[in-house]
Amino acid sequence: MPEWLILTLVMAGVCSAVVLAAVLNSRRLGVEDDPTETPDVLDYMIMMIGVVYAIVLGLAIAGVWEARGAAQDGVRTEAQALHEVSQRASVYPPSVRDRIRGDIDTYVDHVVSEEWQVMIDKGELTERGTVLLDAVRHEVTHARPRTALQSQAYQPMVDEVAAADAARTARQQSAGPTMPQVVWIGLTLGAALVVGLIFTLQIRRSPRELMLSVMFTSLIVFLLFLVWDFDDPFGRSVGDATAPFTDLFPSATGGA
Repeated sequence: MPEWLILTLVMAGVCSAVVLAAVLNSRRLGVEDDPTETPDVLDYMIMMIGVVYAIVLGLAIAGVWEARGAAQDGVRTEAQALHEVSQRASVYPPSVRDRIRGDIDTYVDHVVSEEWQVMIDKGELTERGTVLLDAVRHEVTHARPRTALQSQAYQPMVDEVAAADAARTARQQSAGPTMPQVVWIGLTLGAALVVGLIFTLQIRRSPRELMLSVMFTSLIVFLLFLVWDFDDPFGRSVGDATAPFTDLFPSATGGA
């Protein structure tokens, strides 16, 4: 299901529940109830709770955004390192060059078409991906230079393979949600508390008050959805974060 549809359905459901609760609460209070009887201190308490929740929610968004940015930087590093190896291999004889490029293409295609989905679903990498990257390292390491130009390209190629391996390890460590469950519990309960405080102020059924409550609830739902979406550093579908691979290796489009 598309993420925009999930957001729309959740937002519509929560806002409908808030409006229904407001209408039922207004009927329960009756017309003789006076909203001005709400103590002034209650306004300050509600304001304080709202500010505290806004700070916590902002920190959560900043945290998942930073984790996602770091994870995607690692993906770009891995893809760029493999691309550099593929390009530098052009100084070798066709047989050596084709073996290196073939192994790289096989590895990238496996990452995009198979490993990425496993990483999203299970938060781990595949054994075959490790084997394929080891094959790339083996070909590069045993590509003994025979000319001065090949000697200049050899060590940078070895270093780039090591960089790709390090980026792959970092990708494994970043796989899966980054937000602890206790934080999610706090955010969810906090959202329910903040939205529920609307009724403490004794909102009525006037179009203006209902519209404001719906807008406020929609904002809270959208921000929580934002945290949920960014909580997975590599996205919730294969095409979200594989662009560095597919851009540099157009043939690897199995997961696009």
